Amino acid sequence: MDRFVCKEDYPVVETKAGKLRGYVWNDTFIFKGIKYADAERFMRPREIAPWEGVKDAQSYGYVCPLMEQDHPSMELMVPHMYWPMDEHCQYLNVWTQSIDPQAKRPVMVWLHGGGFFAGSSIEQLAYDGENMSKYGDVVVVSLNHRLNILGYLDLSPFGEQYAESANVGSLDIIMALRWIRDNIAGFGGDPDNVTLFGQSGGGAKVWTLMQMPEADGLFHRGIVESGVYAVGGMGDIEEQDGTQIVGAMLEELGLTAAEVGKLETLPYAALAEAYRKVAPAIAAQGGYVGNKPHIGSLYAGDPVRHGFREHAKQIPLLIGTALGEFDFLPPVAKKWELTREQVLEKAGKRYGDKAEQVLALFEQAYPGKCLLDAMVVDTVFRAPTIAFIRERAKSAESVTYSYQFTYEFPIYNGKVAWHCSEIPFVFHNIDKVPICNKDEGSLRLQEQICGAWINFAREGSPKIEGVEWPRCQAGDEAVMILDETCEIRHNVDHALIELLESLPKPGEEERGAVQH
Repeated sequence: MDRFVCKEDYPVVETKAGKLRGYVWNDTFIFKGIKYADAERFMRPREIAPWEGVKDAQSYGYVCPLMEQDHPSMELMVPHMYWPMDEHCQYLNVWTQSIDPQAKRPVMVWLHGGGFFAGSSIEQLAYDGENMSKYGDVVVVSLNHRLNILGYLDLSPFGEQYAESANVGSLDIIMALRWIRDNIAGFGGDPDNVTLFGQSGGGAKVWTLMQMPEADGLFHRGIVESGVYAVGGMGDIEEQDGTQIVGAMLEELGLTAAEVGKLETLPYAALAEAYRKVAPAIAAQGGYVGNKPHIGSLYAGDPVRHGFREHAKQIPLLIGTALGEFDFLPPVAKKWELTREQVLEKAGKRYGDKAEQVLALFEQAYPGKCLLDAMVVDTVFRAPTIAFIRERAKSAESVTYSYQFTYEFPIYNGKVAWHCSEIPFVFHNIDKVPICNKDEGSLRLQEQICGAWINFAREGSPKIEGVEWPRCQAGDEAVMILDETCEIRHNVDHALIELLESLPKPGEEERGAVQH
């Protein structure tokens, strides 16, 4: 029988700033919308002021404003929810099985996707932390922070007060981690066993925080799901700053450089509109436009390009991608009925005289998969992930575990794993995403993936019963294939990815035409 509990004095947890009252649902203690910091626009976050009495923590807090209106789409593949927006969005949520300060359970902190410019901690239905907390007996935390021009726009050329403006979104996350260090014991968590995990932009937040000295010691392990971008893709442009983009915004708004302070008080919508008008032309010329961490004293830059910081080398990582990542096009009708000759004809339109080689390498890497899926193999995340793991392997002390999510989903005649599709399995939430449910194998895979993530958080190594999961070594990427049968494959797709990276990249329309 479902059980809800919320009394005047229970469940109440005392934090550094004051007391918070959550609620209990089916034995899980839930606290939502906890304010972990305050901040003025473009400025470093600061600790919240203490309060008297007990505050309710039973509703999600504001999410960061988006630069553009979201449009509901692909809800079958990635179900979403939306929430009120406000730039004072420094809120976090906690799911836990105990509020005993001596419980010392592992803490898993979720960093949401959407790059560094969109998304929220509750954007996807699968982000809910209750089932993961219950299944793994861990404390799950999710958080919101400043994004886009609020969190990652360099105004430093216009005044010393803006020296940190290009990275305040990441400084928000660091402040949340400090809040966790200071308070999570009251929620049954162990502040000395904190794992960051995130997907897409959330995965990138994990490794960029590894490159930020202020985050040292605030987390101890990292999980990066489809979160490594191409070298240089994180805006490591030492020679450039915000002079051009902010100057163009000021001009668009009819302001002078001396009036830059007015950007702090203009309505966000006006600020975002000005940015949208001027940024594309600057970006097309290779100029700095923000919306991601900026290299400097706060952030050491992309480790593949600049090397891992010594502290970052010591943080164990679990890292991987989905086989089809950006294959959001409708599934191909009767794809399993196509002959090899028919697939080769389609592949020839894309790959020319390399088509046969692509198909052969795909068959070698993924035996049993539909041959047509060679057309949707991801290189956007997979190629830089291979490079990232290779760079990590140069340090003998660096512990890295690799995976690939290659599951086929039961939509029409089957669709290979796409960007975000592993998230419901990670959170033990396939009940919230109908498309994830195929048969008993779906439930088994959920147990294996969620269990591996939790084992990594608890002990520093992922485990799947009956399958040994070795760490990666120099020249040997031991990849756990997460599918109906989980198995280790070594350097599984390196030859295929190397070939695909050497070929011209199709546009979206071309890809659709080739597939269909």
